[in-house]
Amino acid sequence: MGLENFPDTLNELIIDNLANLTEVSQEIGCGESTLSRYVSGIASPTLEMTMRLADYFNVTCDYLLGLDKYNRADSFKRCPPFGKRLEEVLKYFRVTRYKLRQMTGIAESVMRYWVQGKTVPSIKSVVKIADALGCTVDFLIGREK
Repeated sequence: MGLENFPDTLNELIIDNLANLTEVSQEIGCGESTLSRYVSGIASPTLEMTMRLADYFNVTCDYLLGLDKYNRADSFKRCPPFGKRLEEVLKYFRVTRYKLRQMTGIAESVMRYWVQGKTVPSIKSVVKIADALGCTVDFLIGREK
């Protein structure tokens, strides 16, 4: 499962909300050229930018990324640090980091850095983990209520 539908979904949200790249980029705190690269499919957003865009448009991250064709947004809670949430989710699914590595191909050392708060995952890694665990991106990052 990839992010190939993300540019189309983002473009539709901008049009449907009668917004433009300048307005959206100012509201979410990113450069207009960065947002333009997202819309054109040249670049993928960071996890932080994904959450900001989803908040701005009041949609789920899964809908925004094109992983769910329905927006199931009600209200969202503030996300905990990713590393902390990853540990909670792994306990919930009774999966070890070793097993997650086998499922996703993401190195355990990379996951350890996430848990330690030294780095954050790319949105592609987040999507890969959510897909492997059979959950939504919003659940994985702790955004769902």
